Amino acid sequence: MATRYTIGSGLVITALALTLIALLIPVDGFGSRPAAAVAGPAAGDDDGGGTLSTAYGPLTAADRDFVRKVRLAGLWELPAGRQAQQRGSRPAIKTAGQHLIDGHTELDRQVIQVGQALGVDLPNQPSAQQQDWLGQMNRARGEEYERLFVQLLRRAHGKVFALLAGIRSTTKNSMVRALATSANTTVLDHITVLEDTGLVDFDALSDNVQPTK
Repeated sequence: MATRYTIGSGLVITALALTLIALLIPVDGFGSRPAAAVAGPAAGDDDGGGTLSTAYGPLTAADRDFVRKVRLAGLWELPAGRQAQQRGSRPAIKTAGQHLIDGHTELDRQVIQVGQALGVDLPNQPSAQQQDWLGQMNRARGEEYERLFVQLLRRAHGKVFALLAGIRSTTKNSMVRALATSANTTVLDHITVLEDTGLVDFDALSDNVQPTK
């Protein structure tokens, strides 16, 4: 009797152990999947909204991130352009400032239309980093101001230029594609007039500064 009792107890314990293992394995498996998904899209910020269906084609998280970045660019580059018009002593600085005003006035009009049509919520003030850049320019004087203006704007435009290429070549949304085409033309124009000032320090452009975060 004792032997049968011992054997029976052993079978019950073994069955419980196997059941526990069976329950734990799926939990561990599911737990590993979100970790792989964290990598997400390689470019831009994922707002968690996934890909949405619109009348203009699929709208991905990367598309929405791009639209918001276009809006953010105008929120700090427009005041930077106006400031350059007022404070620049070189004609080339004033010209660059006017191009920023003209380009981002039109681009801002477009991005607001795109945001409304696609249901993308847009920022209404520059990011903390962009506000810091504007603060640096506010504090600078004379030639220091002009060099800082050119360097900050040229560096930011270089970063955006790389983002544009990726979005323009991959988006399946016709409105986002049209916005990327307009932005590409505007950014290239701004890069050109900034370089025409002769004040760009090309050796200092390769850093980790991000323009729209």
